[in-house]
Amino acid sequence: MSQHSILVVEDEHTLRRLLEYRLGKQYKVSTAANGEEAIERISEELPNLIISDIMMPKMDGFALQAALQERQETRAIPFIFLTAKADEASRLKGRRTGVDDYITKPFDIDQLLSRVERLLERTAIFQNQLDAKIGQDFSQKLMPKNLPLADGYRTFFHSAPKEHGGGDLFDWSEPKPGTFFITIGDVMGKGLQAKFYAFSFLGYVRSTLHTLLRTTTSPAEVMTRVNQVLMDDPPLEDTFASLLLLKWEPARNLVTYANAGHCRPVMVGPRGAEIVQHSDMILGLDPSAEFKDTSLVLQPGTSLITYTDGLLEQELKSGEQLGEEGILRYAATAYGKPDPVHTIINNVLADSSKSEYGDDILMFWLEREASRDRESVSQNPRWFSPFSEGAGSTNRGL
Repeated sequence: MSQHSILVVEDEHTLRRLLEYRLGKQYKVSTAANGEEAIERISEELPNLIISDIMMPKMDGFALQAALQERQETRAIPFIFLTAKADEASRLKGRRTGVDDYITKPFDIDQLLSRVERLLERTAIFQNQLDAKIGQDFSQKLMPKNLPLADGYRTFFHSAPKEHGGGDLFDWSEPKPGTFFITIGDVMGKGLQAKFYAFSFLGYVRSTLHTLLRTTTSPAEVMTRVNQVLMDDPPLEDTFASLLLLKWEPARNLVTYANAGHCRPVMVGPRGAEIVQHSDMILGLDPSAEFKDTSLVLQPGTSLITYTDGLLEQELKSGEQLGEEGILRYAATAYGKPDPVHTIINNVLADSSKSEYGDDILMFWLEREASRDRESVSQNPRWFSPFSEGAGSTNRGL
């Protein structure tokens, strides 16, 4: 049975029951005997389509359709007039008021079913196109127009939102000269709703950063406040998000981060790649959740890679997901390339089971350029590992 719901508004009892029976084989059907009853039904649940008689007691079909046109949440519901009036004046009046179709009694039930099916299909296509356009607009607002830059560093970025993907977001700010805050996150869910919540959530992050950075520069403290604000706001109380907040200080070659359940970053250098281990609870689960600051020193020729789960979950030709091991493998291969991010994106796609990514893809690569004094680097290869010995890191021969 289709998930579509149809409201039948007809004062003739026998015809109303017949339509309920025939349409009920394919759709979820509710009924009303006049326009007033129809408005009550609609207030309980919005239907995907309305089939209504014109001549009815208390409130006729024209009055019902006009009332629905005045309400934003109901004006787009497809509407079919079903009536014994065959005169052209009634037909034209129905068209002028925005009625989608007009069927004259007596009618063939199969013809009505066919028109219902076509109208629902047409509406679904239009809605998908509208969702895609709105989703694209949201996705553009969730991504930066440029990247943070600093002497001695290179930054690379790639974002490819899917029409029905999730709520990936990326943002950065420079609250004081030489200190950058970079936000990478993913609001749980798929489609337009996730993108809308991601847009709203990013607003919370930006406002919290703006307020708290007057008194603290700790990503963990900012993360704690974002989590509290998220859980205290009723519209977003059931919203869950992963978030990685980086404080980058190029003059000190230092990155300090707090990770709320987001994909673990990767450090890559001339000797390979490894996962940065630390990650705390996702946002939106526990108002008392605590977050930890972790600091990484970027040595010459090393890079920090951040990304969202669309990359991790990409299915390879082997039938397995890429996963963290795959990220490490492709990151090591891309090291030293002119554009390492697109090297990873293209190589993973070439090895995938499908010709496109199945979800939103986002990747940010922060690279400290190699020292010009290559001899001193080779003699003292201080490639920094953020892990203590025995911490359980995935070591790639660094």
